[in-house]
Amino acid sequence: MTQSSREPALSRVGFDRAALRRTDDAWLAGAWKRGRVLLVAPDQRVAFDDTGAGPRLRLAGSDEVPDAALRIFLGERDGVPYFAALDTEPPADPDGGAGARGGLRDIGADLDDLGTGLLTAAISLANWHRTHTRCPRCGTATEVIKAGWSRLCPNDGSEHFPRTDPAVIMLVHDGGDRCVLGRQPSWPEGRFSVLAGFVEAGESAEAAVAREVDEEVGITVRDIRYAASQPWPFPGSLMLGFTARVDGPSELELQDGELAEAHWYSREQIRRRDGDLRLPPPVSIAYRLITDWLESG
Repeated sequence: MTQSSREPALSRVGFDRAALRRTDDAWLAGAWKRGRVLLVAPDQRVAFDDTGAGPRLRLAGSDEVPDAALRIFLGERDGVPYFAALDTEPPADPDGGAGARGGLRDIGADLDDLGTGLLTAAISLANWHRTHTRCPRCGTATEVIKAGWSRLCPNDGSEHFPRTDPAVIMLVHDGGDRCVLGRQPSWPEGRFSVLAGFVEAGESAEAAVAREVDEEVGITVRDIRYAASQPWPFPGSLMLGFTARVDGPSELELQDGELAEAHWYSREQIRRRDGDLRLPPPVSIAYRLITDWLESG
């Protein structure tokens, strides 16, 4: 198995997060006035322009942002500060129309590195702020601090940070020309992907790979190898990508009800899209794992 140097779509950054600036209120005040702002609507869509070579985020000036919007400092690039304003409608296009709107799933893979990094960070933080408005210790409403990267409980003084849940996603192969693809019950007919699951408390990522494969399709794996990682802010996961080789019998047996079906597919079957086979979209790390495996043999 070879490892590609290509980054998964949502792992691209394109800017400096400049974390030390988050507590510099004087600098942030000046940066806000000259910065560029990504306006994120309540449905998490943003405005973009179709350049012909791909989408480009449409950013606003700080004077276009409502005073009540939650502002988050995302980072800098080439001296330009970038912010996000949450639950704020994106700006209209220069011709007076609404312009194109899209979400991270729609355009994340096609944006440039800067656009992808800004949008991924903004959506990740938007989901966290939306679901963590109160202190988990005492229930008091928390206050946003550190330019949107933390929340403080005014009652007990505890500080809380954006939550990220580790999950494993793995391409299981037979060491030859076949890999396992499965379909979740909620997916349309023909849509298949690699296996995945959350890391449990007190568990390593490699142990989670072996456990999830056994629970989902009833086979044992070995040669568990890390491939790449990608944030997946739906709502707040970090996908840890692996490959693993079947060890012993390869007959698949659905175990825990998470999959509607699972099958072994050869490279040729996947390339031909046998039976109207539909693969994950390029925005997913699953796409990277499958295409890397296809190219390795």
